[in-house]
Amino acid sequence: MYTYLEIFASLSLSLSLSLSDFSFSSNVEAWNQIKGLEWASKVSNHNFTKWNSFESLVQFNPTMEVQNGTELIWQIPDTPKAVLFLAHGCSGRAVNFWDRSSTCPNCVGLPEERLLVLHALSQKFAVLTISSAGRCWTFGEEMFIVKDIIRWWVEKKKLQKLPLVALGASSGGYFVSVLATQLKLSSITLMIAEGRFDQMDITEDYPPTLFVHMPKDQLRQQKIDENLEILRNKGVDVAEIECMEFPLSSHFLGNRIPGIDQTVSAKLFELFQEKGFIDENGYMKNDGRATRWKLALKESNIHLPDKHLAQHIQEELNLAFAYHEMTSLHSDQIFKWFESHIS
Repeated sequence: MYTYLEIFASLSLSLSLSLSDFSFSSNVEAWNQIKGLEWASKVSNHNFTKWNSFESLVQFNPTMEVQNGTELIWQIPDTPKAVLFLAHGCSGRAVNFWDRSSTCPNCVGLPEERLLVLHALSQKFAVLTISSAGRCWTFGEEMFIVKDIIRWWVEKKKLQKLPLVALGASSGGYFVSVLATQLKLSSITLMIAEGRFDQMDITEDYPPTLFVHMPKDQLRQQKIDENLEILRNKGVDVAEIECMEFPLSSHFLGNRIPGIDQTVSAKLFELFQEKGFIDENGYMKNDGRATRWKLALKESNIHLPDKHLAQHIQEELNLAFAYHEMTSLHSDQIFKWFESHIS
């Protein structure tokens, strides 16, 4: 989950700029062709993965450790076929990707992050998450520290022969775009981030790059279009997935967030309708960050089973508005991209 500061800092926009100042058009279909496969994303007919969809396939059982002051959380499935490094955005931590458990008592398990990890584990990807030293990732000493930690961890777990891939969101996307010049990566995914290609010397051996982005962010869309062209001209395999807005429903939050049952989900939906936060079709009128839903919740008679679930709800409202948020909705396409470049 990201604040306005984190969203706009990379684009050098004024903090006084509000999402409501923009006029956005809605497009409910995004089509992409990757490696000869045509993938359709029909937002109006999204098959949203439920929070417990992977229960029969995989369970969270992460290991936490600290290496030279840096927090790592990881899990390796039986017979892994690749290693995935996940880089969070600003104000994120490795704990956001994993459910709270006896082995990770401080883990948070945000809805989009946890589903990305579960999807990866179900596809036999070993998953490594690392926390940044500060609020956002940096590109000096921290880059070399993380590179060395990844190499150390891969060797320690005897995974050197497996392909290594990476996915980063927002600040993590910029970080991964640079990390790809320091580590041999089979392919990368940059989520809601255009990368730092205007500050890098790109060669033809740069890894295949998939951009997963939200076109409602028009300035970032423009930069991604430019970087797609830069990479293509260097002979790098590239593709993009566009993430569009979608309507909320009475059962959506209950289906996506552990701890929110269908009764509370329906009450929240009714509250959003009553307060005018969503239109007659269920679409968010503004980004979740610009919507005073927390105040409305406080003034209502709706009680969340855990106050920390507000962070989870916020993420899903941001996702529905589709301006700048981590997303697991295109996990199938993302992992097809990774697998199509595993050699």
